[in-house]
Amino acid sequence: MAIETHPEQAQGAGGGLPAARPPRPWWQRPAFHTAVAGAVVGYLVGHWLGNFLAANYQQLPLSDQNDMPIVLGYLLAVVGWLIGLGVFSDLARQMIGRPVADPHHNETGGLARYFRYSLDHKVVGIQYLVGMIIYFCTAGLFAIAIRTELLSPSYHVFSSSAYVEIVGEHGTMMMMLMTSVILGPFGNFLVPLMIGSKRVAFPRIEALSFWLTPCAFLILLSGLMLGGYPFGWTGYPPLSIQATYGADAYAIAFGVMGISIILAGFNIIVTVICYRAPGMRWSRVPTFVWSMLATSFMMVLAGPVLVGGMYMLITDRTVQTAFFADQLGGSSYLYQNLFWFFGHPEVYILALPGFGVVSEIIPVFCRKPLFGYKVAAAGMIGVTLLSFFVWQHHLFDSGINPDMRPLFMLTTELISIPTGFIYLVAMGTFWKAKIRLTVPMLFALGLYFNFLIGGISGVFLSDVPADTTEHGSFFVMAHFHYTIMGGLIFAFMAAVYYWLPKMMGIKLNQTLGKIHFWTMFIFFNSTFLPLFAVGMDGQPRRVFEYARNLETLNDWVSISSFCLGVSILIFVINFVYSTVIARVREEGNPWQSRGLEWQVSSPPPEGNFEHVPVVLSGPYEYGVKGAPPVADLNPPAGVLSAAFAGAPSQPAEA
Repeated sequence: MAIETHPEQAQGAGGGLPAARPPRPWWQRPAFHTAVAGAVVGYLVGHWLGNFLAANYQQLPLSDQNDMPIVLGYLLAVVGWLIGLGVFSDLARQMIGRPVADPHHNETGGLARYFRYSLDHKVVGIQYLVGMIIYFCTAGLFAIAIRTELLSPSYHVFSSSAYVEIVGEHGTMMMMLMTSVILGPFGNFLVPLMIGSKRVAFPRIEALSFWLTPCAFLILLSGLMLGGYPFGWTGYPPLSIQATYGADAYAIAFGVMGISIILAGFNIIVTVICYRAPGMRWSRVPTFVWSMLATSFMMVLAGPVLVGGMYMLITDRTVQTAFFADQLGGSSYLYQNLFWFFGHPEVYILALPGFGVVSEIIPVFCRKPLFGYKVAAAGMIGVTLLSFFVWQHHLFDSGINPDMRPLFMLTTELISIPTGFIYLVAMGTFWKAKIRLTVPMLFALGLYFNFLIGGISGVFLSDVPADTTEHGSFFVMAHFHYTIMGGLIFAFMAAVYYWLPKMMGIKLNQTLGKIHFWTMFIFFNSTFLPLFAVGMDGQPRRVFEYARNLETLNDWVSISSFCLGVSILIFVINFVYSTVIARVREEGNPWQSRGLEWQVSSPPPEGNFEHVPVVLSGPYEYGVKGAPPVADLNPPAGVLSAAFAGAPSQPAEA
């Protein structure tokens, strides 16, 4: 394990001691404003270059339009954005032999550092947190627009094309940007603290993974000004090849986000494997860290397939390659296989972090050891492995070879076994526990209720005969909202209420938190439970006209969704009020947790720990007589042998 036992003697990231540079005026320092300027310049240069190249390229692609200026404009806008942030500044300094920035030190304090390319994993975690809230709320507004249109089957607020564009924006933004909704803010912030590390393995890669997400967000939104895209979030050819310029925004944004999750996953993997503190054996690694590690492997293995698919889609649209064009010898089935080889691990990329969050929370508020800790870790590993063997169940209705259907039906049903292990670990922890119904615990309990409904409905969709009836209907939509929003977003809310005192030293208002939970839980179920019936009655997705006899149910769902939106607004008000206006400080350990992250001050100091800690026991030994302290925060000289010492010099409080 790579442990810095003498950080005061550490060299700069490029070798040699970091040199102090005189401060520059704020407007000269790379930050958000310079990134915007760089993106604008990059887009203009790319657009001009695209027109210049297209002038000598006579053949138009199947979309019968010149996509080259748009595509090159977006690509060079991303490059300009990163140059404006100063992403390549250290690389340039290394190439000319000058010292680079010290990753352990922030040159700018205060609020300004959150608008810069920071090498502090805690700053990146806060940046991710605020960014993900913005992305989620934006996608939620599109959902409100969808349900407004579905209030009536005959009176329309939007045209049919505009409705499909809104559906596509909502689905793509949720499935694309919410991939990192837990790993981004909480994985980056907490994993080093939980494993006793002073930093992540690659601070620059971590910062880059975040700053790519605003690019993807803005590019995706700009697609509305370019005609949108009529193919939903999946991007199936031939529609995606023949669609308007908005499809370029879709492909570039998805590709950029794919690169972001690959970088984020790679950094977490190396950090967990190589930067664990002495005594942090695999049998002591918290379940949240296990979930981050499993999720990161899925990101690193599935993400390149997505990026490759988006690259092929772009070249089909710009330079008349024929990867997915049936007319030119390609295959649209190739795209489906590439997309879903990413897209179904993507479901577990969203699900596993949620289970990691609640598995970390429930022992604290049950005051019991986590039941079957090793079973939970094994279940996460099992889900990770099996997630790559189920993707073709999305092709049951797409002309898949009938001989392959039983195999993928079997693998899809098999993955419910390790998922069930993770679920049953929680049920065993709840057994005979004296549960404290705090706001984080309420959201954790809500997750288990919602995911049970989502999991049971998923069994129907894994069965070929049933799937042929329910595929493409609102039944499927209700199912994945129960598993993803009912699981992931409830876990995200639990994590915010639980870890915000650690991340910012500020506790959210608990009264508003309970109002938020009960309104969100009630209206979430009131919104999506009736959609199972709507789907079974034959209403298809992405269609804004439906049978008149389904109007009452749709009205109920739409009104409930508006109330669900109000519950999210309560959360936003609570978050802004508590962090900006009231700012009630919480510097200790309000939950009496044994987690290693709670053994340092809140928010954590620079470098996380004064000394590299020595871990002495697991994080879940609540109520165990004679359990040793979690860690020795000030170990003696022989740090490795101190992992097994019986009398630590400064034990962390349990």
